[in-house]
Amino acid sequence: MRITVTVDGTQYTDEVEPRTLLVHYLRDKLGKVGTVIGCDTSNCGACTVHLDGHSVKSCSVLAVQADGCEITTIEGLARDGQLHPVQQAFHDNHALQCGFCTPGMIMQAIDLLADNPDPDEKAVREGLEGNLCRCTGYQNIVRAVRDAARHMSPGAGPEAERVTEPEATRAPSGVGGE
Repeated sequence: MRITVTVDGTQYTDEVEPRTLLVHYLRDKLGKVGTVIGCDTSNCGACTVHLDGHSVKSCSVLAVQADGCEITTIEGLARDGQLHPVQQAFHDNHALQCGFCTPGMIMQAIDLLADNPDPDEKAVREGLEGNLCRCTGYQNIVRAVRDAARHMSPGAGPEAERVTEPEATRAPSGVGGE
């Protein structure tokens, strides 16, 4: 089947087998290897991408189902050399260890923040419950998402620009009982 998709702002038209999973199309055909293959059963969330602005586990979507859609991968988040606010918050809060789950966590966190721009700890944990991390115990991931929320405009999606404020006015990471 022939599909046309826009991935990270670039349009692609390709022939794909009807049974090709979106994760395999992104990785094998387009080279978007930041979209990680984890469990292949949609349990871990490592393969999370945005499909028309909403997070999906790309191992549970056929490439043909994405025909005509806009897809954003982890590689499409940074703009002009600037990390997306959620990427920056993960870096600032040391919210990764091995890094395997990080792309999916970041993509899911962006979707969470688009729906709930000021989540408390419980809302972050519930919003990320479909994404598994085997290294961190989630403390720094939750901190990172809450930190990103403080630096993003309400309802901001992947195109959100980082709010620029002097470093001295920012609360240090970990402040606030987290």
